[in-house]
Amino acid sequence: MKLIVAIVQDEDSSRLLTSLMNKGFGVTKLATTGGFLKAGNTTLMIGVEDEKVQEAIEAIESVCKSRKQLTTAHTSASGISSSGYVPFPVEVTVGGATLFVLSVDQFLKV
Repeated sequence: MKLIVAIVQDEDSSRLLTSLMNKGFGVTKLATTGGFLKAGNTTLMIGVEDEKVQEAIEAIESVCKSRKQLTTAHTSASGISSSGYVPFPVEVTVGGATLFVLSVDQFLKV
């Protein structure tokens, strides 16, 4: 058995949960916050039999697509750190998913 830990953007989480549950995967959802954009994301813990790992990964890939988004970066007007910060738009890539596939030594439901 494997445990897939999938970190996805909040925007994708609802559709992904529906897709995984429709395919018979058990999913636990955790609300988390990303470090780079300080934006909300969702961490899913998915228990998967070894032979179904690829199916789960393909389901995640089909829903969680990368896309471009504008966000605001802050810098000082003089280029030196001070209290005079000026926000400016920066294009970043968001979406997709970060996956960790871990071996499970024991699985219990109590």
